[in-house]
Amino acid sequence: MALDPTLGIPMVYLVDDEDVVRDALAWLLRSRRLLSEGFASADAFQSWLAEQTAPGRVPWPSSPSCLVLDVRMPGTSGLVLFEHLAERGLKALLPVIFLTGHGDVPTAVAAVKRGAFDFVEKPFSNNSLVDRVEQALQLSAQALQERRGHDVLRRALAELTDREREVMRLVVEGRPNKLIADELDISVRTVEVHRARVFDKMNVKSAVELANLLAGGERR
Repeated sequence: MALDPTLGIPMVYLVDDEDVVRDALAWLLRSRRLLSEGFASADAFQSWLAEQTAPGRVPWPSSPSCLVLDVRMPGTSGLVLFEHLAERGLKALLPVIFLTGHGDVPTAVAAVKRGAFDFVEKPFSNNSLVDRVEQALQLSAQALQERRGHDVLRRALAELTDREREVMRLVVEGRPNKLIADELDISVRTVEVHRARVFDKMNVKSAVELANLLAGGERR
């Protein structure tokens, strides 16, 4: 599995109330050189997650991650935990693979329709499960790249002055410098200076590239 090394070391979180299952999964992941961290309950994972996402902390997850989650456990169920993660907008950053017994397959299918990455029925095929974990990590990596791009765009926009924002808006609308100057009641030379500064701060070379960058930011 090849992921962008700048995104950090991939991590797989295992939530299952059976020690033997968590141990087996951890061993299996190590055989593919994947790190994992286990939790004996959904409540334990939620407590840990609250610490990771506390105000002032680095946005979590900070590296490609996925969650292998048992559907049925004492206390908070895997389904309730999944809904909690979905409410926090973590479905792409932390794709969820459910572990399920035969009787819970319809429930797991319904969860996939609501945004879970996949489900695997116990007893599971080792290779198939790890293949899906690696695919989930790829999805998480893509989401992290998008978040990184959004953060870069947000910081760049924050550096623009009010006048530069006005010029940028009109440039994106396709207005030539002369019309921009007339609308803002400034000289064409001043428009050219602001335009160049906008391009420099936004790290683009053309109006088309700028428009595409801003459109991509809106989609995110």
